[in-house]
Amino acid sequence: MLTISKELADKIVAHARADHPDEACGVIAGRDGVPERFIPMENAERSPTFYRFDSMEQFRVWREMDDRDEEPVVIYHSHTATEAYPSRTDVSYASEPNAHYVLVSTRHETDVEFRSYRILDGEITEEEVRFIP
Repeated sequence: MLTISKELADKIVAHARADHPDEACGVIAGRDGVPERFIPMENAERSPTFYRFDSMEQFRVWREMDDRDEEPVVIYHSHTATEAYPSRTDVSYASEPNAHYVLVSTRHETDVEFRSYRILDGEITEEEVRFIP
């Protein structure tokens, strides 16, 4: 189960809506599996159907997390025209075994579709999301 503050979840949704029609992406860093620090990142592809972290930005962010004794607790991105479910490409990019992979769909202007998954060895497992104040 992913337990996340409403504030952090709202930041993910706001980033996804701001970058629409392109996919948004980023990380929430934390310690001991607790999401704490929102890090929006640039979609190097600037695409409505695909995302990729800029390699230099990713290197900098991961080094900064390491320096702060943090880990990528949540890795998120948006889908702009489809449901919030990992694609084959998303699964192939899932390289952090302890991360929660959050997907937000921006296909509807008013509805929020916020889902979380564990992706390990190509296996997708949806998990409950608990929002806390």
